[in-house]
Amino acid sequence: MTKLFRIEQNVQTGEITQIDLTESEIAELHQQDEMAKIEKAKLLELEQQKTALLAKLGITADEAKLLLGGTN
Repeated sequence: MTKLFRIEQNVQTGEITQIDLTESEIAELHQQDEMAKIEKAKLLELEQQKTALLAKLGITADEAKLLLGGTN
């Protein structure tokens, strides 16, 4: 497995240090990755629902915006 690390740079000296991540930091990264995947899946589902509704109504997204008074 690839070793995960972070890089820190001392701005006064310019020294760059590579620091290995701890197990808890790695676990937190994995948790954040899973949460991002869940959020992405939710957004994709919402987009699919919007597309299906527009198709059911027989209108485009621009026409729906006009109906709702939006100009963006």
